[in-house]
Amino acid sequence: MSGIAANPHGSQDAHAMTNDPVSARPSLRSEYLRRVAIVAVPDFELLDVAGPLSLFGSATHDGTVDGTPAYQCHVIGLSAGLVTASIGAALNADAAIGVAEPESYDTILVAGGVGARDVRPDPSLLAWLRRAAGSVRRVGSVCTGAFVLAEAGVLDGRRATTHWRHADHLAARYPEIRVEPDRIYVHDSGIWTSAGVTSGMDMALAMIADDLGRRAALELAKSKVMYMHRPGGQSQFSAELALQTADEPRLAKLQGWVFDNLSSSLTVEELAERAAMSPRNFNRVFTRSIGVSPARFVERARVDAARRRLEGSGSSIETVAHDTGFGNAERMRRSFLRQIGIAPSDYRQRFGPRTTEIAS
Repeated sequence: MSGIAANPHGSQDAHAMTNDPVSARPSLRSEYLRRVAIVAVPDFELLDVAGPLSLFGSATHDGTVDGTPAYQCHVIGLSAGLVTASIGAALNADAAIGVAEPESYDTILVAGGVGARDVRPDPSLLAWLRRAAGSVRRVGSVCTGAFVLAEAGVLDGRRATTHWRHADHLAARYPEIRVEPDRIYVHDSGIWTSAGVTSGMDMALAMIADDLGRRAALELAKSKVMYMHRPGGQSQFSAELALQTADEPRLAKLQGWVFDNLSSSLTVEELAERAAMSPRNFNRVFTRSIGVSPARFVERARVDAARRRLEGSGSSIETVAHDTGFGNAERMRRSFLRQIGIAPSDYRQRFGPRTTEIAS
């Protein structure tokens, strides 16, 4: 993966075949490529590297499979050579921090993982990232790679996110950062941070859309069998995922009933009665098991259902609001803004039937 031009046909770029892939003079072909590097430290999360680089490496200027490659991908390590991931597999870092010139890259991301979160970063890496933040168009992190950027001071005074399990830790350790724990990714003046693992792929798609246009990004999402429907402000919480992870059978059954009855009132009292529990105990047990309150779960389930309707049907916003249990369009609008940071009308304009024709 590293040191090879982003080419869907798999041919190596002349730049990548030199002994020094960072400082070698680029060929005429590679002059048209944006150079993307992901920094991987020992015990990194493999998908934090492979996911985004797979997208950048497959992107073409016109969005077609056989189009002109748009990116050249590299992995950078503390030293050149193999870097071992947390699962024991290894990737080849084609350049070392001490050799790579950050100014030669368009985008630099830091992968997360145990090594990024729990190990004190190498001082040379921190200095390199500070230099990159002052000279590179885009600097960012995937998942807990935010801890490395934070230690380098790159996130000071900025909005940022990370995996929801570690957001409180990030905020406590680095109080000068405005941590937004419930976002898929955050972009603050050239500094990008993403939530857990696959959210790094959402962030990469957003970067590609910025560079090449939305159509090219949609075609890429289609080729990777991904949904191109997750704006950065969308909550990390998914009602459907919560259904899969419920650890109490009666709660899983109740959640399934909620999905089938979104047009009902679905008050906490009604749900508690169906679960044969007191409202107070139900609220406590549900929140502990699912991670959100019953009221928030219902709201999220309704937003998810309304999003699908807006994406795939021509029903009016008022009709969608009624059918998904919001009661009226204004109430649905407030929930959309609270949950995904975009109004239903804007969501339909961006992801409605005309757009999904491209991605379906």
